[in-house]
Amino acid sequence: MAVSPDDQLRTMLNNLPEKTGRSLDEWMSVLAGRESEKFGKLVAWLKSEHGVTHGFANLIVHSFQKGGAKPSAAGDVSLVDAQFPPHKAHLRPIYESVMEQVRVLGKDAEIAPKKSYVSLRRKKQFGLVQVSTKTRVDLGLNLPGVPADGRLEDAGSFNGMVSHRVRLTEPGDVDAEVVAWIQAAYDRAG
Repeated sequence: MAVSPDDQLRTMLNNLPEKTGRSLDEWMSVLAGRESEKFGKLVAWLKSEHGVTHGFANLIVHSFQKGGAKPSAAGDVSLVDAQFPPHKAHLRPIYESVMEQVRVLGKDAEIAPKKSYVSLRRKKQFGLVQVSTKTRVDLGLNLPGVPADGRLEDAGSFNGMVSHRVRLTEPGDVDAEVVAWIQAAYDRAG
């Protein structure tokens, strides 16, 4: 019986500590500080300096370049996890605060992760969440015709798929005012 790629990946992840002497998290520490190096150079370095076989070296470097996220059963890292590499992990609670509000909007609220942001959709996109800097998550909302005021800024060059942006630097920034804007954008997308 043929082994599926998902089964092969699971087996590699399970065997990584035994075959290489380190867990995936330990390999992330070994590679720390080498973020600017190219994929092939890191693979070659793991093979020559640490005796890692080609397949395991590929797996380790792929994970490392995705911010240390573990590959999913489908063979790729979670798109959301990849947006929160170790130096931005402290921003994840802000994202989760927004998602808590989106999940209670209605059964038709769709959370659709992309490579660099998470799209919020109903019949059409009503918003997005994006890790923009090391200290901030931006919430983009589609509220055409609503004047920008205070924290509800005009999106400007931030993202052409939304009309407004709210800068979030801590989970508490997702307050009643922000929740009302999310609800309004969701309502308009129906």
